[in-house]
Amino acid sequence: FCLGSASQAHETKVEPASAENRVIETLNSNATAFERGDLDALNRLWVNDETVVVFENGHANHGWVDYRDHHLVPEMAEMKNVRYKLADLHPHVEGEMAWATFTYTISADVGERHVEGGGVGTAVLEKIGTEWRIVHWHTSSPRRPPANGGAEKKP
Repeated sequence: FCLGSASQAHETKVEPASAENRVIETLNSNATAFERGDLDALNRLWVNDETVVVFENGHANHGWVDYRDHHLVPEMAEMKNVRYKLADLHPHVEGEMAWATFTYTISADVGERHVEGGGVGTAVLEKIGTEWRIVHWHTSSPRRPPANGGAEKKP
């Protein structure tokens, strides 16, 4: 018992709570990097290969290059004064993989318009070395009511 305890006393254990906090930090850093239009930071927060899959409101991007070049870069270029916040984060860590659910709010100036939105999301992260990296992102916003309030037009 004493020998086992002595050898274990020098091991560093990562508590699940601290791993969960690191996942939350990564997700919040992603939101901040998007707000700032900081592509270099986003490159460090995401897995940079073909395993990345992003679903946003019915659209899919497969692979980091596809997501970065055909979604992130154009979106960040057209949005100014961006505010993007995650809340109600619920991370779960199992070994080298983690997932989290969250709610989000976003507002930005797009051309002459100010837009606001929000919704729910799920992120999947992989631990690479000592860092958590995003490999999957899925967000959706509530359905908008039909323009005619759901009522059918009569001929």
